[in-house]
Amino acid sequence: MHSQTENKQLMAEARASLKGHWGIAIGGFLVYALVVVGLQFIPIIGSIIVLFITGAMLIGINTLNLAISRNENAQIAQLFEGFNTFGTALAAYLLQFLFVLLWMLLLIIPGIIAAYSYAMTFYILADDKTIGARDAIAKSKQMMAGNKAKLFFLSFRFFGWILLGMLTLGIGLIWVVPYINVSIAKFYDDLKKNQLAQEASLV
Repeated sequence: MHSQTENKQLMAEARASLKGHWGIAIGGFLVYALVVVGLQFIPIIGSIIVLFITGAMLIGINTLNLAISRNENAQIAQLFEGFNTFGTALAAYLLQFLFVLLWMLLLIIPGIIAAYSYAMTFYILADDKTIGARDAIAKSKQMMAGNKAKLFFLSFRFFGWILLGMLTLGIGLIWVVPYINVSIAKFYDDLKKNQLAQEASLV
């Protein structure tokens, strides 16, 4: 179940989907950042709150990213849809963190590989609100088998953009991060399409 679409094509499709939707994409990213980063400035309790809500916020931002990627009706309210499945979001976040940490304890490289294996978890949870945390992680591992390097190279394509964004005191990242997010949403949909095609061929 390998991704068939070239990374440069996924990026081109992301730019096409962002046309006319940059406002909602940037607005969604800023609200997400204000919530997740802003809460950490609250002494002691802020970091605890962030630990508990990050999973739900990841589902929310990826729900928004998928809506933009699919040219659907994207809304800021989608950022908070993850709280409808709060228990699943929290379990997925904690399990993913634990699994990556355990691999990191062995060596850095296995930890990075594990992180890429679980990279689709919150896209899966955003796409299917009925799936459980463990099933989403397992499905991500299945989808990413043979595709981890491709996602790495897709991410690496944005290195120059990220560097440029940092050189503008972070202002450029307001555009770069949504571009990255929607490109990865395209990557997820490409994997999903190939998975469905493979399953259909086995019927």
